[in-house]
Amino acid sequence: MKFTFSLLCVAVLGAGAVPRLAAQASNIGTIQGMVLDPSGKAVAGASVLVTDPAANYQHTVTTGPHGHYELLNVPFDPYEVIARAPKFATAVQSVNVKSAVPLTVDLKLALAGSNTTVSVEAASNMVATVSPSAHTVVSQRAITELPEPSPGAGLADLIAETSPSVVADSNGFFHPLGDHAEQTFVVDGQPDSNQQSKLFSTAIPTNAISSLNLVTAAPSAEYGDKTSLVVEATTRSGLGETKPHGEVETYYGSFGTVGENARLGWGNAKFGNFLAVDSVRSGRFMDSPEFVPLHDIGNNGTIFDRIDFQLNPANIFHLDLLGARNWFQIPNTYDQQATNQNQRQQVISFDIAPSYQHVFNASTLLTGDAWLRRDHVNYYPSGNPFADQPATMSQDRFLTVIGGKLDVTYASADNNLDAGIQATQTQLQEQFQLGLTNPLFNADCVNAGGAPVAAPGVTQPAGCAAAGFQSNPSFSAGLAPYDLTRGGSLFNFSGRHNINEISGYAQDSLTLGGWNFSLGLRDDHYAGLVTYNGIQPRVGFSRRIPWSHSVIRASYTRAYESPYNENLLLSSLTGQGGLATNVFGAYAAAPLQPGRRNLFDVGLNQELSKYVRLDGDYFWKYTNSAFDFDTMFNTPITFPITWAKSKIDGFGVRISTVTLHGVSVGTSMGHARARYFGPETGGLIFNSPLATGAFRIDHDQNFQQSTDVNYRHGNVWTVFTWQYESGLVAGAVPTLASVLALGGDQQAAMGFYCGSQVATLTQPITACTVPYGQWGATRVSIPAPGTENPDTNPPRIAPRNLFDFTVGDDDLYRTELGQFTANLSMTNLGNTEALYNFLSTFSGTHFVEPRSAVLTLGFSF
Repeated sequence: MKFTFSLLCVAVLGAGAVPRLAAQASNIGTIQGMVLDPSGKAVAGASVLVTDPAANYQHTVTTGPHGHYELLNVPFDPYEVIARAPKFATAVQSVNVKSAVPLTVDLKLALAGSNTTVSVEAASNMVATVSPSAHTVVSQRAITELPEPSPGAGLADLIAETSPSVVADSNGFFHPLGDHAEQTFVVDGQPDSNQQSKLFSTAIPTNAISSLNLVTAAPSAEYGDKTSLVVEATTRSGLGETKPHGEVETYYGSFGTVGENARLGWGNAKFGNFLAVDSVRSGRFMDSPEFVPLHDIGNNGTIFDRIDFQLNPANIFHLDLLGARNWFQIPNTYDQQATNQNQRQQVISFDIAPSYQHVFNASTLLTGDAWLRRDHVNYYPSGNPFADQPATMSQDRFLTVIGGKLDVTYASADNNLDAGIQATQTQLQEQFQLGLTNPLFNADCVNAGGAPVAAPGVTQPAGCAAAGFQSNPSFSAGLAPYDLTRGGSLFNFSGRHNINEISGYAQDSLTLGGWNFSLGLRDDHYAGLVTYNGIQPRVGFSRRIPWSHSVIRASYTRAYESPYNENLLLSSLTGQGGLATNVFGAYAAAPLQPGRRNLFDVGLNQELSKYVRLDGDYFWKYTNSAFDFDTMFNTPITFPITWAKSKIDGFGVRISTVTLHGVSVGTSMGHARARYFGPETGGLIFNSPLATGAFRIDHDQNFQQSTDVNYRHGNVWTVFTWQYESGLVAGAVPTLASVLALGGDQQAAMGFYCGSQVATLTQPITACTVPYGQWGATRVSIPAPGTENPDTNPPRIAPRNLFDFTVGDDDLYRTELGQFTANLSMTNLGNTEALYNFLSTFSGTHFVEPRSAVLTLGFSF
């Protein structure tokens, strides 16, 4: 890491005036300064607004008695700073926030009688250019008003609704740039590349977030591990809030959903505290394998606290604290409900993240971060093992991350340099048990029609023939010792291991005229079940074209993708084809190797008019050792697996309008072609046969779009949302024969029909002779016979349109202490019966939420 040390030494040299420091993440800036009258005297009580109209981003503060203002937690992007005061004309200054070093902008107001809007010169490090990265800034209004239909997964819902390159999946999962769950969350500067879906952990609640930036291409060299999406979140702060403010909400809705949210911020010039507490209980906590949820009760509780200490103008200490608990039942199919299956899971998480910042001078900022995060997952089987179908399983797993980062930022007129070093230790502890409980799941024999048969004491091949049956071609020898129906015993695994990683990085943003160049280098040393060292160059440029009101950009990213840590130890022992094809203990260990990726991206930011902006990009990436999950049936237990390679390309487009007469519209749309190539390594049991050649994985979707129409009149607001999904790949049912082999429950879930006959739970369709077009499925698109191809024409989930609507009033009734608020949110207005996925090896089977309504009442002060 010699290059990092040298850059750190260079960056801390120098002296100069020390501006006041505000605690913030390295991806967030501060705008501060004075508002002055024509004679140079301070203007107290002036309103200062920072705004990006196209992104509907606004943040307002008021100058103090000495005319000083400070705008905190401003995401990197170009903005306008607008100052207003009675008897003065408005002053406007264009700025570009691209550094964590505080930006000083003094605004001088002309007298109102001059009919002048004054544009003043700003500090030397403000250049209005656009970053080469593809990113989406999510406004505070969107964070507050967009619907969150999934209990305990509000942040995931928000990301899928606003980022054009992200495809929604079940249970808070999403697919950024055609990958599965390849994202890094950065909260107040703390990076976390582990899973934060409610199946594994708990993400920060949305009511604690001040700003959100979603980066899908050209990530900074500061970030590694998983970079298909970098979620940069900055939390709210109570620093400088001399008057306590907050809100208390309670809500009730469909499926017995009831919850409470509360937030409170207070402080002074030296101290700040912001507290957010959330809880929810629902009868449809998870996305269910049936349209009507069965055995699906769950609850979530989260508490988040941010503490800031302003030691002096140049030094500040910041602390984030998070504690959370998820408890939920595992949703049943009708078949599982009939056996009284009662599987449950509990996840307990906590996070402690202190941070320190020091300003050396007007150009140089030092940031030190540390963190301790732990997720403890318990999975509980039914009391009667044979009530669990087709298998009983249990899990007790810990994932603990201890980390630290030291970062120096240097900003000048045309150069912004960020360099640092990061070290983490991930401690893994895994205990897992598995036993098959259905004699037909891994039967030795099949009948003449190919259906599995229970033949106690009969083994293939000779035994099947002697009994009048045929050998089962899908029989898995590796599972036979753990089949409880034939006298087998539970599969037991217990292991622990530490993964150590140290990284150095340098990221430079250089402005030359209308050009902006991004130059980055990252070096990762990973020591886990395997050891590797990866140097990752990252380059990009953007060019502003004034005459066409355009910005073009292009970038290249080299990235090393670390394996998923959840159940990594067991999955690294099962080899090619997983446990199903290997007898445990009789094979060579096959630790999952890191992914090595080349990502290319080109983009265009185009002002279509003074009211409408388009931001689009096209990406293509190639990965050796591409990751995914092996999901155990429809449970939240997953095992990381790798494929030999992947080739993914696609586009994302975001069209947005300014707010005009209270109305704003935003549309995100995208496409991802995700081609994967065998062989596969790792995993246990797969929900459908594994492909060996090229195939489309279930991240692949031809087209998706999400449109939100927002209207506000005074305190009353509405949001209408339309989501269209063309359908993810559903590779388990490529042919009519594969559908006929399913049971009634599965056929009914996909909506299978043959002529006038419709499959039901108790009456599956076992033969179908009508021509194609007279048979099919309402919720899965099956290719015509002879045209099916796993790479060029795979089966897919049927297209769906979902509509949501929310109406609210932020000042329903006002008192001396504050005002009452109310909103009503309705999702899936048409009560559309649609699937996220079906019998997916990587996700299972899950329906979208039926029509539901939630009424929220609150009091803010």
